[in-house]
Amino acid sequence: MLPEDFVNRMKEMLGEEYPAFYESYEKPRYQALRVNPLKAESRKFDAIAPFSLTPVPWAADGFYYAASDTPGRHPYHEAGVYYIQEPSAMAPVEYLTLPLAAEQTAAAAGADAGRRDGADNGKSVVVGDGERILDLCAAPGGKSTQIAAAMRGNGILVSNEIHPARAKILSENVERMGICNAMVTNETPQHLAEHFTEYFTRILVDAPCSGEGMFRKNEEACGQWSLDNVKLCADRQDEILDCAAAMLSQGGRLVYSTCTFAPAENEGSVSRFLDRHPEFYIEKVAPAEGMAPGVPAWGDGRAELLATIRLWPHRLRGEGHYLAVLRKSGSSGNNPGYAANGEENGILARDIKTPGKGCVEYLEFAETSFTKAGMKRFAYEGAKYIKFGDQLYLVPQGMPSVKGLKVLRPGLHLGTVKKGRFEPSHALALAAKTGEVLHTADLPADSREIRGYLNGETFPAEGEKGWYLVTVDDYSAGWGKLAGGVMKNHYPKGLRKQL
Repeated sequence: MLPEDFVNRMKEMLGEEYPAFYESYEKPRYQALRVNPLKAESRKFDAIAPFSLTPVPWAADGFYYAASDTPGRHPYHEAGVYYIQEPSAMAPVEYLTLPLAAEQTAAAAGADAGRRDGADNGKSVVVGDGERILDLCAAPGGKSTQIAAAMRGNGILVSNEIHPARAKILSENVERMGICNAMVTNETPQHLAEHFTEYFTRILVDAPCSGEGMFRKNEEACGQWSLDNVKLCADRQDEILDCAAAMLSQGGRLVYSTCTFAPAENEGSVSRFLDRHPEFYIEKVAPAEGMAPGVPAWGDGRAELLATIRLWPHRLRGEGHYLAVLRKSGSSGNNPGYAANGEENGILARDIKTPGKGCVEYLEFAETSFTKAGMKRFAYEGAKYIKFGDQLYLVPQGMPSVKGLKVLRPGLHLGTVKKGRFEPSHALALAAKTGEVLHTADLPADSREIRGYLNGETFPAEGEKGWYLVTVDDYSAGWGKLAGGVMKNHYPKGLRKQL
């Protein structure tokens, strides 16, 4: 049952379109996944996928799957080959990662991230070296992992979530997708804004909202809706956007998105933001087929709101969404941005052997487990590391200091020092590729062995003893350790499941 106040407002908003809108609630919702280009190339995966896939028009790596498919219960899901994501929710990042003008992309030149995280796969990298991107309201991680996919390991991604439990889920999804250049934080927007002044070249604000666009997907959102909550959300969005404005570099792009229909939270939020921040303007972008323009009358009559985008569930194959692409005037080349505590110093690669300061155990593991390609990516000259107790992380090039911030994941978690030996992390396994490790054990996706492995079972194997990257059809899934003809299972206990 749709709330009465909601129905009355939607009738007023849509007029003769309302019956078609209402009928959309009687239809099954569309389901989709997004192929992870850090693991697989979309066009190749489409050809071998064990599901019925149809492209999502506005998402380069997005595909609808059939209602009878269960991609969440397939080994490829656990290996991070794809992310299950509502199709309309893929749109904001596609616009965030459109190329910026050449003079803007040079903003943070000098930080060369190198292409150490994943392959190009024949698709152009749209987010360049030296860029710093913030996903301000990032949990559960669909949009952050989509941003990281576009970055291909270049630059710095800061993924933030204010709620601790949701921040943990965000961190887990960053790990599953094999992302190396992300810093996951658990902060308020206000506190982040105190640390970063005109620092980020792109910012996504997928704002907390009244969730009207998710009523078909989430009945709980329908039950919690009220006009008062719409007003509360709109006020909160104003505060979040003001923080984002302070953190965006001159010439940078800010994409604002919601999953609601409420004018106060969409055109209204953007109009109020432009009143408060005349240094911003709406960037004109081309909508995909089925997308509709924003409505100026719903935002104090601003004609430029026609360049914002609405996704209506009766016009396209997806839920309700809204997005606006905003640019900050000026050139970021004139202002490189400011992080309160500068760049993270970490432990330099040359000091990794230093007793008490470095982590010689990791170097010993790396030299006996990685190929030259693996050493180049995970133990290269010029690398920086951070130790938190017995935990070791590889820091992305140019990452800001963790001082004064609640940081859940400062880059790639490499592993743990245990009684003078190094145990590699699950994150490292999911980031690694078959050509980067000396030993692999490949298990077919349709085999009993891979399902047993994901549930914590050992399996028989032959070869040199030591650490093995366990893969599913050559996609990395986790670690195993071979001894005496048995592959001991090192898949994390908290992730084990029956598929």
